[in-house]
Amino acid sequence: MKDRPDDVPAQAAHQPQATPPAGSGNHADPTLTAMQAAPAGQPGAQQPAAPPRPAADPYATVQQPGGYGPPPPSIPAQQHPYAQPGYIQPPPPRAGGKGTAGHAVAWAAVGALIASALWAGGVLLLDLGDGDKADLAGYRAKSNLCSAVDYSSVRTEYTEEDSAPTHNSLEHDALDQSYCSISLKKSSASSYSDAYLSVQMDLHKETDPAAEFTALWSEYDQRYDDYEVDEVNGFGDEAYLVTQDTTSGSGTSGSKSVILAVRDGWMTYQMSWSAYASSYGSTPADVTDVSGWLKTDTKSTLENLRSD
Repeated sequence: MKDRPDDVPAQAAHQPQATPPAGSGNHADPTLTAMQAAPAGQPGAQQPAAPPRPAADPYATVQQPGGYGPPPPSIPAQQHPYAQPGYIQPPPPRAGGKGTAGHAVAWAAVGALIASALWAGGVLLLDLGDGDKADLAGYRAKSNLCSAVDYSSVRTEYTEEDSAPTHNSLEHDALDQSYCSISLKKSSASSYSDAYLSVQMDLHKETDPAAEFTALWSEYDQRYDDYEVDEVNGFGDEAYLVTQDTTSGSGTSGSKSVILAVRDGWMTYQMSWSAYASSYGSTPADVTDVSGWLKTDTKSTLENLRSD
């Protein structure tokens, strides 16, 4: 046996051949050959190839990139074949319910009740509108009220007639007003008036004065302690007699007054008498006598205001 030279490397005794020689009739399995070439546990050994992945689930939830956005809605188990986008299929009726027909009958009954109430309300409003028409009780406005005033009872005490009484009037769509003021004298020798008489009539054509009239005259004594109020009958719808007497025992100071206020429909009326005691004048008439005069003269004056 010959010695190996020192500069020649040793060869492996049994080195497997990686590839079959060209022209060999046997076709080796590449996987098997690799496994034979590198036994398990040795470096360079190749693991068996992973089995192929199954086809992707067409309904699987797709994870959004980066975790942003809400997850896509799940596909309903069953959809209406002709539904449009946004269609929501109504739930089936609950067992034991009255059903659509019962609800329809109930709503129809409610509608009929509402319609009846509205109709009745409309009729009521029409009736109220007719009732708001001004009730002037046949009275007419006067441009010169003094021409219609009868004060013949008052003149039994004050015999001198006023030749130039004061009068004025107002005419408006809402209110007609007439006023008259008369100076009273017991004789022509007197330089001053002994008393005064005034009459006023208002025709309210847009608002009913009843509530305000009652409040004003029935509580007239709230203004001053020395006024007295009495309700009287026989004049229109309501009437009040207001009297005041502040004269002293000598009759040389103080004053006296009497007012008769009447409401007849939407017409209001006042006849007022007033006198002032003084050291140079006569003693004023008694309020009881004047109250009787005003009642008599008011009846005749109201008749004049209705007949003309």
